[in-house]
Amino acid sequence: MLLNMKILLFAFLHLAIAAPVNKTKRDAAPTVVIPSPRATIVGKTAYAVESFRGIPFAQPPIGKLRLKPPQPLTKALGRVDGTGTPQACPQFDRNLDPNDFPEEARQTLTSIGIFANFTDYGEDCLTIDVQRPARTPGTQPSKLPVLFWIYGGGFQIGATQFYDGTALIRESVSQGKPIIFVCVNYRVGAFGFLAGKKLLADRSTNLGLLDQRIGLQWVADNIVAFGGDPNKVTIWGESAGSASVLSHMLLYNGDHTYKGKPLFRAGIMNSGSVIPAERVDSARAEEVYNTVVNEAGCSGSIDTLDCLRCVDYTTFHEASNSVPGVFSYNTVALPYLPRPDGSLLTDSPERLISSGKYAKVPFIVGDQEDEGTLFALFTANLTTISDVSEYFSTVFFPGADRSVVDDLVAIYETTDGSPYRTGQLNNWYPQYKRVAAIIGDYTFTLTRRVLLEVSSSVYPNIPSWSYLATYYYGVPILGTFHGSDLLQLFYAILPNSPGHAIARYYLSFVYDLNPNSDNDLNNWPQWSNGRLLAWFDAATTSLIADDFRSSSYEVIRENIEGLRI
Repeated sequence: MLLNMKILLFAFLHLAIAAPVNKTKRDAAPTVVIPSPRATIVGKTAYAVESFRGIPFAQPPIGKLRLKPPQPLTKALGRVDGTGTPQACPQFDRNLDPNDFPEEARQTLTSIGIFANFTDYGEDCLTIDVQRPARTPGTQPSKLPVLFWIYGGGFQIGATQFYDGTALIRESVSQGKPIIFVCVNYRVGAFGFLAGKKLLADRSTNLGLLDQRIGLQWVADNIVAFGGDPNKVTIWGESAGSASVLSHMLLYNGDHTYKGKPLFRAGIMNSGSVIPAERVDSARAEEVYNTVVNEAGCSGSIDTLDCLRCVDYTTFHEASNSVPGVFSYNTVALPYLPRPDGSLLTDSPERLISSGKYAKVPFIVGDQEDEGTLFALFTANLTTISDVSEYFSTVFFPGADRSVVDDLVAIYETTDGSPYRTGQLNNWYPQYKRVAAIIGDYTFTLTRRVLLEVSSSVYPNIPSWSYLATYYYGVPILGTFHGSDLLQLFYAILPNSPGHAIARYYLSFVYDLNPNSDNDLNNWPQWSNGRLLAWFDAATTSLIADDFRSSSYEVIRENIEGLRI
């Protein structure tokens, strides 16, 4: 059944979430004094939620601190105005032409703002947002669990300014499980994930992950002042943010402690987990580094890295955008992403998991049914199966055995591709559904199964749950596309909506490390208990077996060492 997109997908994007509460003179601006570094944070109240935005958590990464690990703040901040909109970190410009897409998809993408570019961004961007139920005392008795959000965007775009936890907090209060919502800005693109031998020698790799880690340490030091419990932190992310969650489970071979205590006790991953990646000093990483160096005018410098730190902001920003973006022909063959560096990430994710070198915490991981459709929009020139094999062999896996890529591509049929369960419909160009299926499976859906299978074998006593969402089945061309869960979880938490049920499962997990705790929803079994997935559709939650597309899964699992980005 076709969904009414205007009602279910987008109506909540720009509307008030609920009627405002009555204001009185007692509704003074909420104020919190934090200890590290000492500061007085002034926020604002709306819809029974107090928001404190744009709190600095590290020194501005500008000048000589560009392309350096985040440095802690050493001086008291005084009064911080937390009522405005935080500046985003430097972004990739999308420069997309809506006319390049089919009409049905164009309407959907326009409504969710995919063609819009960021306008307020800059290097001084390492800030954190905290939101809590109104009148939460910043004292020990409150001790509310903390949900720490990491945004996605292909490690190229994204910012805290686009994520408001008001709906989630209101839902948590209505369920009797109030939470504190935290969102962290981190560097993206070359500013946060430039790799190469120079960065490795300088110990300046995976900077965006380090920004997130420092943000978690800030929570450990300061969240009590907001009424939160630093011992009950759940990290949660979507897309690149979801892959970041897994990265934090893998950092330092699984050591997620700070001052002798864990920084988090659980993880939730929406659409992203294992990204098999080549090292920071690999040929692919070095090619990206050299491109940025050349575009910045630094190729003739004795020290090219020092030159990148010294060029003006505009020059470096333009140079960082000179490689293909996620919304381009290269799609999720990402130029910037977490890469093994031997110290922070000691190896590729699948290897660390198989060797048990990760934080032993409960987790939820899941996907949208049609993860790859959004990205396959950018490869319309692929008209034959030979084109598809050539594309994946050269753009995604240039180091892989061509026969392996050919075998993987041959498994998929366009009539069975994504959007799934639509037969011959929605095949925008001859190979669209095949390309969408392969991108979705390799980058998200089937590598998710690799994580679950291996982790449940290595640590069978660590519980995990998984899901597949299909609540936008029937949306032309896109189906339940990558990122569509954000509309449910941030803007459409309404009674009888999928977002309402998912939020209830998540809140139970945040509180009790079990999504089934203290709610009347259908039981969601652990993945290891029969390899079952929660199937989130538009009306109900049911269970399905996690054994679909088994031939594709076997090829990916058996050849994952050679299928690295």
